[in-house]
Amino acid sequence: MRAAVVLLLLVATAANAKIFKRCELAKALKAAGMDGFAGATLADWVCLVKWESNYNTKLVKPLHHASTYGLFQLSSEHWCDDGQTHETHNVCKTKCSAFLSDNIQASITCAKRVVRNEHHLGNWKAWIRHCMGQDLTEYTKGCRV
Repeated sequence: MRAAVVLLLLVATAANAKIFKRCELAKALKAAGMDGFAGATLADWVCLVKWESNYNTKLVKPLHHASTYGLFQLSSEHWCDDGQTHETHNVCKTKCSAFLSDNIQASITCAKRVVRNEHHLGNWKAWIRHCMGQDLTEYTKGCRV
């Protein structure tokens, strides 16, 4: 049943997906105060989003016990309520569907909470694998940010 609900959500949101361009996202994140937030550079954030969602606001990844949502792939197990995950902590006090909006403010607010409450960007495995300790200049190069 859970897989069917998530699949329906994927189909319903895919048609309206906003896929950011790299520099467009860099500018939006900079405007939202992400550059330097909790010690993370703007390039860290752009790299994280590249590898988590490929800049896609509507991406939902079903897992066996939860799902992840939006640009930052925030988990229904810890950060939001999707109405399907049995034991969600919902630390960001929001519905997971808020992270699927083209208005990325809810996603940014929750991502800030993640880095304040957890282990910097280490909460995201994609950041650890693809961004941590790397030269990230390509992620903001030419963006005028």
